[in-house]
Amino acid sequence: MPEPARTEIRPEAAENPNRARDHLANERTFLAWLRTGLAIVVFGFAIGRFAIAIRQFLQFQGHTFQSAGLTVWFGAAAIFAGVLLTLAGLLRYRRTRDQLESGKFKPAGFLVDLVGILVALFGLALAGYLVYIQFQL
Repeated sequence: MPEPARTEIRPEAAENPNRARDHLANERTFLAWLRTGLAIVVFGFAIGRFAIAIRQFLQFQGHTFQSAGLTVWFGAAAIFAGVLLTLAGLLRYRRTRDQLESGKFKPAGFLVDLVGILVALFGLALAGYLVYIQFQL
């Protein structure tokens, strides 16, 4: 029995021999977004929990402490940012998948810039808060 030609088996593979590799790379990129988002959520939880633990410790020592300060808000903001980052990664994954399927891939632009700027601003805000707390103690 004669073997069918390669184009008869998989016509889409003849169009793009790297199709599977491209989609697997897209999935790995999404998983990186997911891991990063999860790490930021856990980091935010740790920040918020640390503020609560400090307040309880001070109360145990007999000090009155009316507020946890900005630490709980920074923690909540980090959790929210982690969730948004995960959703942005999902959006990017789905858009890239559709572009790969249509053969019209466009590299990331605004989304990557926005995430980079927001992470930098959040880092600066945390650093400023640490300096502020240091001068308050």
